[in-house]
Amino acid sequence: MGNPRLKDKYREEVVPALTERFQYKSVMQVPKLEKIAINKGIGVAVTDKKLVDVGVDELTTITGQKAVPTIAKKSVSNFKLREGMPIGARVTLRGNKMYEFLDRLITVALPRVRDFRGIKEKGFDGRGNYTLGIEEQIIFPEISIDKVSRISGMDITFVTSANTDEESLALLRAFGLPFVNSKN
Repeated sequence: MGNPRLKDKYREEVVPALTERFQYKSVMQVPKLEKIAINKGIGVAVTDKKLVDVGVDELTTITGQKAVPTIAKKSVSNFKLREGMPIGARVTLRGNKMYEFLDRLITVALPRVRDFRGIKEKGFDGRGNYTLGIEEQIIFPEISIDKVSRISGMDITFVTSANTDEESLALLRAFGLPFVNSKN
């Protein structure tokens, strides 16, 4: 089995294009995708502990890598939340699994979103990282709609080595993320 499609695309197309656009002197200056962190908060897990296990299983199915439950760091009485309670699930993808997940996200999952017109550019944090919110986990074909008891969303964070949002946007757009009102 060879490299994932997007890994080859990064080497063959993205690096030369970004080098030309931003005038990098070395290939090592070209920003790269370092990891994809996926986080799923399950607020109703306060009342039903099994929902965290379901969330972990769903993330594991979607990403192909074992997800772990996230634990509350503080107690919040208004939310009936105690420190140490499981309240979500997360997984961090790197390497080939990261590229394969990104490929599936771009080609299969995002086009299945209802009334999809592209993703907004306002999810950048100023340091070259981008976070995308997804409202329904059923856009992933790995999730069987018959087995889903509750529709829930997740946050997908793309961590890049870019120094600016502009470089990060150019990198993610070169990978094929469908941003709205693209200027180039």
